[in-house]
Amino acid sequence: MTTKSITTTDAGDETTRVRVWDLFVRVFHWTVVVAFFVAFFTEDDLFTVHVWAGYTIGVLVVMRILWGFVGPKHARFSDFVCGPLKAWKYLIELITFRARRYVGHSPAGGIMVLLLLAGLLATVWTGLELHAVENNAGPLAVVSTESRTTAIVAPIPLALASEDGREDVEREDGKKDEFWEELHEIIANLTLFLVILHVGGVVLASLAHRENLIRSMITGDKKAG
Repeated sequence: MTTKSITTTDAGDETTRVRVWDLFVRVFHWTVVVAFFVAFFTEDDLFTVHVWAGYTIGVLVVMRILWGFVGPKHARFSDFVCGPLKAWKYLIELITFRARRYVGHSPAGGIMVLLLLAGLLATVWTGLELHAVENNAGPLAVVSTESRTTAIVAPIPLALASEDGREDVEREDGKKDEFWEELHEIIANLTLFLVILHVGGVVLASLAHRENLIRSMITGDKKAG
């Protein structure tokens, strides 16, 4: 249900405002912002904090995806998912300050939401893989342990498993550690790049439409027209 309110500006003009972003979307947005930067800057020094920040992001992103199907109108994917051509056209018009204003997500904003969700999920997934192969911990540790056991027992004669087999597994584990670490860092950096683009787009749209979109994500309200 959309709620409306009347606010009065300093000039005495009355503006109708509507509730666009529900409480879950706002809490999700700012919690993920904090958790992402906490995880990004605590990788080595505060590893436990890094891991739990990643878990927080993963759970919230899954909840946001579900909310995209059952949440209020402007939270649903059906309200803002569009094709790349429409998003590109909007972006060009936004740069020239001729873009149409959307109460919910704009076409370019909708594409960015999908990219950010995908980037965050990929970052969490690669982090879980790395945590499993490097520390034998986390939700994927069982899968990692089973693969190591199979590598020792299945292809190598039992008599050699304690020497050659273990050396082969250690080398293989080292390669896996390096692979997942590099992939995790690459995707995390790409996600950070998307975040920077997102902030730039929000600032540009705020200027073009003369509306404080950051404040809207805090209060949940935007101008009706």
